[in-house]
Amino acid sequence: MKILKLRKERLDLFASVVQQFGELHAPVEQDGKYVFKRLTRWSEARLEYDRTILPPKKYFLPPREALLRYRPDEGFVPCAEGLNQRIILFGVHACDVYAINILDRVFAGRYNDPYYQARRKNIAIIGIDCTPDKQCFCRSMRADFVEHGFDLFFYDTGGYYQALVGTALGDDMVLASGNIFEAVTSEDIDEYKRRSWNKRRAFQLEVEIRDLPEIFEMEYQSEIWQELGEKCLSCGSCSMVCPTCYCYDVADDVELGSRAGKRTRSWDSCLFANHAQVASGENFRGPRASRIKFRFYHKQRGFVAEYGRPSCVGCGRCISACPVNIDVVQVLDRLRRVQDVASR
Repeated sequence: MKILKLRKERLDLFASVVQQFGELHAPVEQDGKYVFKRLTRWSEARLEYDRTILPPKKYFLPPREALLRYRPDEGFVPCAEGLNQRIILFGVHACDVYAINILDRVFAGRYNDPYYQARRKNIAIIGIDCTPDKQCFCRSMRADFVEHGFDLFFYDTGGYYQALVGTALGDDMVLASGNIFEAVTSEDIDEYKRRSWNKRRAFQLEVEIRDLPEIFEMEYQSEIWQELGEKCLSCGSCSMVCPTCYCYDVADDVELGSRAGKRTRSWDSCLFANHAQVASGENFRGPRASRIKFRFYHKQRGFVAEYGRPSCVGCGRCISACPVNIDVVQVLDRLRRVQDVASR
């Protein structure tokens, strides 16, 4: 991996150069929050943001998309709108890059998703380091640093950004910029280490995830699930803002008076009342307590069993979005305290 540095005052020049590789999208401020959207001018970008409302996942797995269209005389025709659009996502935090890496494993696994893969191929990622706030716990989830999944990644080192080149495309972006990138010095490396250490100490939230799957197994009948079920609104806000939730529903929209239509998929949530309902009317997770328990178990137990790590990356979005203040860190800490007390 190549490591270079870029003067901060030249970042706008670099941003103008990379637009030859795709449409430039970055976090912008909107009603006091931040969202990823296409830039009309570089000055709109807000790289010192805390978190966006929706994660970059929306570019790879849109909230709603048409999969195919069908007509009796044509049969099934796959929809390809937007799949070949080249986009540069500028300013993606490490936890969100980590989340995309998780989605890569899901959608390139046993059942490869060609729609996701086409977008992933055509969307470049330029990451940027961040400062943790009171809702970040990505360090606990081992997602505060990523080694792959990005084309370039920038770390603030004062007057410079230290740049990690992650792919051949990232190297092409550097080469296309001429000589604005410079070699790092020993002083630059020391400054990076100092800032990395200060960031580590800046985290205000921490949760222990070692042996957490085993604790979940032991606490399957815990009273906490009923308490959360009585509190939860089943609104699905936590799922909608989660960078790794990938449940979706598929529906056919048939044109009235014909046999033609389109098949669409849209984001779904395991907290919705009908998520586990089957055609016969049976609902395998009818009570809210059952649904919220399932969400926690999938994140921290089921995903670990299949992929070797939790699917939570500690971005804090679910904490921000929950209208009744269900805090994932407090839930996990309480489960661990119950087990600690029971073992004495």
